[in-house]
Order: sequence, then C-alpha cells, then structure tokens
Amino acid sequence: MSLKTPLLPTLGRRRLAMALPLLACGVWVPPVRAAAGVHRVSRQLMGTRVDITLQGADPVHLAHSADAALAEMSRLAAAMTRFQPTSELNAINLMAGVAPVPVSAELMAVLTMAQHVHQASDGAFDATVGSLSDWRFDANPIHLPTAARVQAQLKLVGQDRALVLDAHQGTAYLRSRGTRLDLGGIAKLPILQAGMALLQRQGVHNAMLNGGGDVLVNGHLQGRPWRVGVRDPRQPDRLLGTVHLTQGWVAASGDYERFVVHQGQRFHHILDPRSGHPTRGTHGVALVSTDLAAVNGMGTAIMVSGVSAAQALVARTPGLHALVANADGSLWVSSGMAQHLS
Repeated sequence: MSLKTPLLPTLGRRRLAMALPLLACGVWVPPVRAAAGVHRVSRQLMGTRVDITLQGADPVHLAHSADAALAEMSRLAAAMTRFQPTSELNAINLMAGVAPVPVSAELMAVLTMAQHVHQASDGAFDATVGSLSDWRFDANPIHLPTAARVQAQLKLVGQDRALVLDAHQGTAYLRSRGTRLDLGGIAKLPILQAGMALLQRQGVHNAMLNGGGDVLVNGHLQGRPWRVGVRDPRQPDRLLGTVHLTQGWVAASGDYERFVVHQGQRFHHILDPRSGHPTRGTHGVALVSTDLAAVNGMGTAIMVSGVSAAQALVARTPGLHALVANADGSLWVSSGMAQHLS
C-alpha cells in the first residue's frame, strides 16, 4: 500500500507553523479534546497510520466497534498488499502467464474499480506499474533502476491488455509472466470504506477514519460537522482552508510522500505508466466528494496527466471538487473547492 506521512495534531491555524514540522500531507485533522463519548485509536496499517475517531453514548461499545473496524481493515489490507508473499494479490502476480486465480469478492471489487479508473483516465492510472519492480524508495543504500531495466519492465505495463477479470468465475489473470499488480493507488479508500461500513452496522454513525491523508467521515463530532484542513502542497506548514463535512471524502496524493534523492535529483513513488519513471509536472492533488468512485485512483491519475485532467474530471463529475498544485508553483482550485474551503 502506498505510504503517506501520518497526520499529527495541530494547535489551530494561526499557530500551525509553530506547532508542526514540515509535513508531507495533503490534509490535516484538528485534535479532538478528551471528552465523554469520544473514542480515539490509532494503528499502523497499509504502510501508514490509520486514526479512528468515534462519538457515541457507550464508550465500551465504541472501543469494541473501533477494534472490529481495524480488524476488518487489517484483513483486507493483508489480502491486497504486494508486500506480503502470501497475499491474494501476490497469488495473481505469481501465477501471471500461467493460470487464472480465484479471488475474494472484496479483491474482485477493487480490481474491477481499477479497470474502470484505468479506462476513465485514458490509462493514466495503471495497476500494472507494479511490474516496474526495480524502483525502490525505501532501499538503503539508494537503489535506482537502469534505463535498460526500465524499458524492459515497461513492456509488461498495460492494464487493459494484461489483466483479465472473470466476474462469473471469480478469477483474475495476468497474461504475461513478469507482470505485477500494485493496488497501492486504489485499495486504501475501499478498505477505509469497509471499516466505516462495519462501524455503521455496529450502530456507530459519528465517525472519522483518517488513513494517512485520505479521510472518510460520517455524521458529526460534538454536534458539528467534521473539520478537515487542506494543506498547501507547496508549503505543507500552511493551510489553504478547512472543509466541513458530515459525509464523504477528502483524499490527497502527492510527490512528497515517498521519495529518494540521488545525485541531487529527487525521485518519488508515483510512477508514470507511459514512461516508467516518476511523474512530473504535478506536485500534489486534493479531492473532495461524497462518492468513493469519484475520488478513488483519480489522485494518482491526475499526478500522471496534470491539471487539465483534473479540470476535465471535475467538469464531468457532479459533486467533485479539486485542488492541484503544479511543480512550477501555480495552483488550480475548482470553484466548488473554493466554496468548500473556509
């Protein structure tokens, strides 16, 4: 799963620069003061920190519900990660070019969503970028692929021709040996949504789930909408404003999450499936919507295709609001996002 810097508490907008170090996050969540009926818990999950904040009348029930939601999200994350050799996802990777693999309904749903996002983004989102396996952003010493290796592995990238899903049989198949799936750009939000759905089944309707920069909320906190601050990707110690939500998503992507510096050049973890190299031109993206399908995978796609793709996406997607920071320092904010920021 893709990695995002955990969000830390702040002391308010006017003291933000003093209260926080420079953080590589698109959003921040203001701290919740200890209060009766509010339960908070954090856990490392999906390569980042997941924070759950709940409000309700029964603290014991809130604690049990939070634990159940974390257990469900942990189960799904274990199935969809490429970093565990025994995961469902890696079973598909290992059987590439050999045979279709039976998959769970949850993984099939995410793979189907990946297909839709791939088509909707004209290939800018591509889960087969996992084939570019020589890029390692946590290696010590730094390890970067040679141009020859990138070109060789790039031949295996191409989700439309490589991935075959059979919903009737419940199987997934990669056509070519060496092709690898990486669901880091599309699995986290459905996993957070599964956690929220479990909480609602448990009767908990006031909840915030923060997965290291991707935030899902429902209901209220202490009688008010949840507040999620949108950071300026160009200056992460500065807020552009705060979004107030009672339901929906604030999702962030950026080139500041995982990166290495080699010989004075910066290489980050979001790879362009067309070039086989890290994306260029877009520094960060923040998306707001009540609809999972409107935001899931789209931050990655915009990082690849740029601000024009964000503008087109917003124009054809009712209720979607966006902010895009370009590498040249310019900032594009949709009219809906401007209205949401306060």
